[in-house]
Amino acid sequence: MDIDQVMQGCLGACERYKSPDLMSKDAMLYAVSRFLMLMKGKQVEILASYEPSLVQFGEWYKQLMAESEGKDHKGLFPVSANFTTDLHSIGQFIQDGNRNLFETVVDIQKPAADYFIEKDPENLDGLNFLSGQEMSGVNRRALEGTILAHTQGGVPNMVLEVPDSGEYEYGYLVYFFEKACAVSGYLSGVNPFDQ
Repeated sequence: MDIDQVMQGCLGACERYKSPDLMSKDAMLYAVSRFLMLMKGKQVEILASYEPSLVQFGEWYKQLMAESEGKDHKGLFPVSANFTTDLHSIGQFIQDGNRNLFETVVDIQKPAADYFIEKDPENLDGLNFLSGQEMSGVNRRALEGTILAHTQGGVPNMVLEVPDSGEYEYGYLVYFFEKACAVSGYLSGVNPFDQ
């Protein structure tokens, strides 16, 4: 990654969140939404993405949120999921498990790479109906169908739309979550900076 572009993304987010009009800012709205979910009895936040390049971002998210907010018997328990891979495990729990959770989906609007699905002459996996399509289109339908199924099943969902998975947007996203974590930590009555 181009570290200068990552830092430019962080700086862009930092500038955006300096405004005194905090409630018009997405990171503040996300932080308040997380707090309201906690006040409604939700104990778990699942950060889901359909972008394979964000698997390690999910690991970072768990570190950030758990260490910063999990204090004094408070905070949301952070879980990350990489869909569609985790749909048959974590997705199953979201669909039919305990309703003590909500889901935040990081939706990368334009993937870093796309793949054309070719026809398998033997159709061994029975998926030839997907041939001739781009993987991003298949993932988009999976995202939309999963969100619909989860919300109809009683699981609140928030969708964070990110234009692409470039370095600038990555840096912006890191700062977004850091800012939101700080705000939601204070809302929950913990100091997110004393660890």
